[in-house]
This record gives sequence, C-alpha cells and structure tokens, in this order.
Amino acid sequence: MIKTDVAVIGAGAAGTAAAFHLACAGHSVTVLEAESKGQIKPCGGGMASSVQNWFPFDLGPAVDDVIRRVDFSWCLEDPVVADLPGDAPFWIVRREHLDRLLLDQAVSAGATLHRPFRVTSLERNDAGWSLRGEQGDPLQARAVVIADGSGSPWPEQVGIGPRSLHMASTLSVRLDGLGTLAPGTARFEFGLVHHGFAWAFPLADGINVGVGTFIGRDVADSETILSALLPDLGFPADAGLRQQANLRVWNGHSPLHADGVLAVGDAASLCDPFLAEGLRPALMSGCEAAKHLDRWLTGEERSLRAYSREMRQRWGDSMAWGRRIAQVFYRFPGVGYQLGVKRPTAPRRIAQILSGEMGYGDIAQRVIRRLLLQRS
Repeated sequence: MIKTDVAVIGAGAAGTAAAFHLACAGHSVTVLEAESKGQIKPCGGGMASSVQNWFPFDLGPAVDDVIRRVDFSWCLEDPVVADLPGDAPFWIVRREHLDRLLLDQAVSAGATLHRPFRVTSLERNDAGWSLRGEQGDPLQARAVVIADGSGSPWPEQVGIGPRSLHMASTLSVRLDGLGTLAPGTARFEFGLVHHGFAWAFPLADGINVGVGTFIGRDVADSETILSALLPDLGFPADAGLRQQANLRVWNGHSPLHADGVLAVGDAASLCDPFLAEGLRPALMSGCEAAKHLDRWLTGEERSLRAYSREMRQRWGDSMAWGRRIAQVFYRFPGVGYQLGVKRPTAPRRIAQILSGEMGYGDIAQRVIRRLLLQRS
C-alpha cells in the first residue's frame, strides 16, 4: 500500500498544475496517469498569456505562437479582421508539450508519477481515500484531485457537479503546415457549424482546427464542415489527425468539492460555453485546488468549501452568463454575427474576455437584449 498526502488522478494541465504547487508546499503528491506515454492532443491550445503569473517557471517553451490578429468569417465569406489591442491576450500551445512541461516541473518539485495507472476504484475510508488501479499497488491518500477529463466517472460517484450535465461537442484536427493561415493569426468561422463555430489556431509548423457545437450533443455533419473549411485553409478535405470529445460545461453553481476530494479542469466542467476556452480555467482550477488543499491538509481550513466558492467567483459566475449568451447567439447565429462579431467594439471585447480582463457578466445583459430585440 502506497501512502501519500494527495493523489492526483490525471496528468493533464489541471492535474499537473495542482501537483506542482502542492509539492512545492511540501506535501507528498502522487500523480496517477492512465496512458503509458503522452498523446498528441489536437485541441485548440489557446490560453491567456496572463496564466504565466500563476507559475514561478517559464511557460514559454510550450508556446508555439502568440496571437495578435483574429480573422472572423461567416460561411467562409463576409470577413472581419481584428488586430488585438495592447498585449496579445492569448498564446497557442501544443497541449502535449504544455502537459509535459508542467509534469516535469511537478516531478522536479517532488511529486511522484505512476504511469500507466488507470484508477478503477475510489473509496472513502477513515484515513481518507483508497485508490486501486489496473496496474500497480493500491494507494491510500488523505486527499484526491480528480483531473482525468470530461469522461471522468469520479465526480458523479463522489457527489461533485450538477445532477445533469450540459455538454459541448467538439471535433479537433491537427494539421501539418500552416496552409493559408498566417502566423500570429487565429481564425473563427461562424455559419458552417449548426449551433456552434469552427476555429483554426497556428502552431510553429502546423494548425489546430476545431469544430464545436454548444447546443445539443453532437457536431452535426462534421465531415461536411471540414470538407469546406480545410480546403479554405489550404488543406485536403480529409487531412489531419482527428479527435472527438464531449466537454462538460459547468452551470457556475454546483459544488466542485466533497470531503477531502475536489475536481479540476474538464473533470470539473469548466469549459467556456461560448468560446470553448478550457486551458485558462484548467490551470486556474489546478492552482486554486492546490492552495485550498494545502490549507485543508495543514488544518487552516476545515473543509474544501472555499475552493468551490473561489472558483464560482473567479469563473463560474461569468460562465453562467456565457451560457446564456451562447443559448441566444447559437440559436440565431446570423443575427449574432451581424450584431456581435461585426460590431466595432466586438473584437476588443472578445480579446478582453480571453485575457481575463472582462467576464461575460460585464456584457451579457446588453448582448442578450440586443440579440433578442433584433430577432423579434
């Protein structure tokens, strides 16, 4: 039996961020990763450059590009080009590189990695939590961080999150080469995707393309969408490594903790319901989880309730408004494009939301009212 202060289920961005800060605080941390080696993750990879403030080491080695311009289009036409004001609000990373960098830093700080270790049993006992896996020795942990993504079965089992899940469906593609996409430019395409949008983010020598829908469960006619979008980007319609996923969207109010256990990242349903941003809330939640677990382990906090409260204030309240905007915008996307994206102030607002300078609550009532009035 392996004994540890904290068991972290999953070695993605959120889990490794938590593991790093907990190890730095002097706790014994064991990271349990199901996959035997790092996998290519062709997700968007966009994150606000401000996340650097949460780490004492340089995240630069994981950054492939810095976005300074955003191109919008409607059904591949009616373009809007926006130069982002001030400092670039977000970086583009390869998720596999970022995850590896954070994991290496966590291990250097003292965390232990068990890989492959796919958790098959998570049970509460008098000493904390007992974890068993398909491989390796069982573990006894005082606390657990659930960080194994949207498909995790553990939040529901321990009573974390909403009773019914709201899901966003995405299809991601990793392409070699930049095609027609200029370095430093992100592309957002509305109109091709029913109840959603498509994006293209540049890497150093490739592109991450994604298609997402935020109303309903599946990306309808994804191959038809890609057969139009990929040639417009300069690639064959069947190009690229593809990965489909369903992302949990938090309602902004459900608890993210239970007794000695909390959820972070996609397992905590933190995906942005309007722009599908996931990395900033993943890293935010990992850092917040470590802070409150440290206080709980040392007896400074009697429960982990403060973690849920802090994430609600920093992320959930804004995302609840973002979900309301998405429900209107993606039902009337043509109106949304004309009144939202094409408005002179829209690019700056999007940049401020992506950078964390502004939340959806700051614009929600005005945007929703404008969309509904135009629709009526």
